[in-house]
Amino acid sequence: MSDISLTQRDSQGEARVGDFFALLKPRVMSLVVFTALVGLVVAPGEMHPLTALASIFFIALGGGASGALNMWYDADIDKVMRRTATRPIPMGRVTEGDALGFGLLLSVLSVVMLTLTANLFAGLFLAFTIFFYVAVYTIWLKRRTPQNIVIGGAAGAFPPMIGWACATGGVSVESIAMFLLIFLWTPPHFWSLALFMKDDYSRAGVPMLTVTHGRKATRRHIFGYALALAPVAVGLGFTPIGGPVYLVTAIVLNALFILGAWRLMRRSEETAQADGYGAERKFFWFSLLYLFLHFAALLAERGLLALGF
Repeated sequence: MSDISLTQRDSQGEARVGDFFALLKPRVMSLVVFTALVGLVVAPGEMHPLTALASIFFIALGGGASGALNMWYDADIDKVMRRTATRPIPMGRVTEGDALGFGLLLSVLSVVMLTLTANLFAGLFLAFTIFFYVAVYTIWLKRRTPQNIVIGGAAGAFPPMIGWACATGGVSVESIAMFLLIFLWTPPHFWSLALFMKDDYSRAGVPMLTVTHGRKATRRHIFGYALALAPVAVGLGFTPIGGPVYLVTAIVLNALFILGAWRLMRRSEETAQADGYGAERKFFWFSLLYLFLHFAALLAERGLLALGF
């Protein structure tokens, strides 16, 4: 009997650790980690591998802290959205107070440790990013304006700049260009999600563009942002961190991205409903691949440079 009780306690402990890990939004964190890593690696100068690894870990911790604080504040709307209803707080596995305390603790820890590991500027930049995501996007913009994801998307675009700052102690044209790539990519990425998740946002009272302006207008906005994104993405190839591999990758990906956005804009709502928003879902997933391959190409350019090519 005692063995059974011990097993039950152990499994409950593991589940609780898993619930707190879920608060960090690990899928979102993976994008934060990757883009921050690229920003650090392609920056001029050298960092000790252990220092670089520790810096990326603390950036990831800061990103996770932002996710936990976001889930704390959005607990009420997460309960009514299908996409978020199984998160730890709506399911009652973590209390709102615990999520708040956890997020604040990780915020302080990540900022202090990044400052000690890398430099003061990088630490302050991480602190500003957490503040921007939680206070500016989650608390102020998300429930007030259909431009929430446009302005708030800056928070997700800061990680490569933080990685760059870890290596250099500042910002540059290259790091700003990486920021702009993610900043302009964010609206079409999330609006394509909103096209097939509109009912969730309506039910939660979140003024996403699909709710306030409709799907037809959202499709036009996606195409417009795809056009604005292309020159920024390709232009990054002409900076010191770009090169032929990146340029070819960017040209092909942006041609496909614009074509996909054009096809979305031309689709009628009846056609979209008939196939279960299949094209919208494909565009959403392609947008993830789009961003990953751009940053992977930057890594490839850095690798070729290290090999003397």
